[in-house]
Amino acid sequence: MTRSHDPAALPCPLWRRLAALVYDLLAVVAIVMVVGLLCQLATGGQVVAAGTHPAIAWWYQPLQGLVVGAYFVISWLRGGQTLGMRPWRLRLVTADGGKLRPGQALRRVVVAALPLLLLGLAPWLGLRGAVWAVLIGWAVWFAPALFDPRRRTLHDVAAATELRQIG
Repeated sequence: MTRSHDPAALPCPLWRRLAALVYDLLAVVAIVMVVGLLCQLATGGQVVAAGTHPAIAWWYQPLQGLVVGAYFVISWLRGGQTLGMRPWRLRLVTADGGKLRPGQALRRVVVAALPLLLLGLAPWLGLRGAVWAVLIGWAVWFAPALFDPRRRTLHDVAAATELRQIG
């Protein structure tokens, strides 16, 4: 059995998971910037319509979400690690220590992203309130890792995955 699929590998503590997530945030910002640049070039700078009420093209945010989601899914399927997980020696595996299946990776990224839907509350809560709602939603998503013996988050439970320390 290889080290990457060692079921005896330690469950990942929440602080390491969050540290890796901060690293991944840098990759996500870069991805969003590149996609934004390509969209601006492809539309002649019309992704955001200027005027008294600036408007973003209807397809732009779903495209950004799709590309960012693809980054996570592809990374998890190609070895169980994102860029942020590598320096922290973390690997995403199935409950028995095996490689993720595409359906699991997709389910995990969708469930992890669900708190972003709370941004839709911005018209009633304001942008600041909606951002706080998302952050609170993610806190709820990650809270089970504090109590679960295998340190699983809500999206891990939904996808039957675990984040483990390797090597």
